[in-house]
Amino acid sequence: MAYPGEVVQEAVWQWLRLVAVDAELEPYLVGVDLGRFARHLEAVLGAALGDDDVVAEGPWQGLGMSEEQHRRVVDYLAGVLWAGNLPEATISAARAAFDGEARDAASAGEAGR
Repeated sequence: MAYPGEVVQEAVWQWLRLVAVDAELEPYLVGVDLGRFARHLEAVLGAALGDDDVVAEGPWQGLGMSEEQHRRVVDYLAGVLWAGNLPEATISAARAAFDGEARDAASAGEAGR
């Protein structure tokens, strides 16, 4: 089931607000063009919510977060979608789209050791 762009856009901005008020995560957003970043997140999330099998192409990974921090970011997304009364399958699809990014970041970190 595809969701209207407004639903995706609102979810992304709520998600970014949660990350921005997290004292540990907020520094990763300093200097980031939030409008551009939000549009990229909207594209990935919109595809995931549209039943496409999507894995994020590194929007959060590029900020240098640890795997634990990244997982917290994805948990915030799940919370936003849950609060929006989206179905569990939809929330799982969105988590999967961004969880793959965390695994990619962890693999890259281990390869560099």
